[in-house]
Amino acid sequence: MIVHIGTREIEDVFLSFRGEDTRGGFVSHLYNDLDRKNIHTFKGNEKVGRGDEISGALLTAIEGARVSVIFFSKHYASSRWCLDELVKIMDCKKLNGRNFVFPVFYDMHLQSMKKI
Repeated sequence: MIVHIGTREIEDVFLSFRGEDTRGGFVSHLYNDLDRKNIHTFKGNEKVGRGDEISGALLTAIEGARVSVIFFSKHYASSRWCLDELVKIMDCKKLNGRNFVFPVFYDMHLQSMKKI
């Protein structure tokens, strides 16, 4: 479902992930399955260059998402972009309380998770 507020589209689900770790795998399958069910989904860092700043469209997508799924993976925490997304997601959760946040630990070992 897509909800329009003025000229803004509100996403049902926002996916935050490190592309080099997860693109083409589980995240793509989840995105495609949600799309088939007509669940409007935004893939967070799909076309991000190194050093790029988080875009206004991406911030709007995070602010409007009802659900955020964060895929913590081997290189997630080494990406400034991913960390900026994470901070924005958690800020929105604190401010409006309606954004459900689901962490997913993707292909990680216990030792790696302790470093995050």
